[in-house]
Amino acid sequence: MKRIVDVVAGLLVGLLAAAALFLATRAPDGLPVELLPTVSPEPIVIYVLGAVQRPGVYSLPPNSRILNAIEAAGGFSEQAIVTEVNVAERLKDGQQLIIPGNGELPTPQFVIGSNGLVATLTPSLGDPVNINTADIASLDTLPGIGPTTAQRIIDYRNENGPFAIVDDLLKVPGIGSTTLETLRPLITVGAAGGEIP
Repeated sequence: MKRIVDVVAGLLVGLLAAAALFLATRAPDGLPVELLPTVSPEPIVIYVLGAVQRPGVYSLPPNSRILNAIEAAGGFSEQAIVTEVNVAERLKDGQQLIIPGNGELPTPQFVIGSNGLVATLTPSLGDPVNINTADIASLDTLPGIGPTTAQRIIDYRNENGPFAIVDDLLKVPGIGSTTLETLRPLITVGAAGGEIP
């Protein structure tokens, strides 16, 4: 009897071992799980017009609000009618946003930037900078003009006399025709050359 019990126990242990081996080596049921990379949301591009400091095209993060577009455009101008703007409204890609205002509003100017996107180069409302009298700080406020180029403008003016026309800026090292066209609506030579661009 003991021998039968030993044989049955041996068979059960063998079956259990075979079942465990089978379960461990068989292919799993179902389809394999494939992990996909997460997709980063694309920025949205908004065209801001009207009573802002720098109207133009701006790239903003997804889910941006009108307030974000206004901040990107330099904030409201003095002419803005802020009570007519819902700054909490969510923006959509490709949207044109017109901020209402009183009086004359600036018109955007565009050039293609080095990264291939449209860069906004729009003057804020105000008096043009007189390149014959402006100091480094005033010249440094102009787009594309840093402290080094501002100093070159002053050095050129000191060595050669006042600029007769705005186009004379092309004689200053570091200023090319693209920069000049950007600056043209923002600068003047004032009474020194008699030209107002």
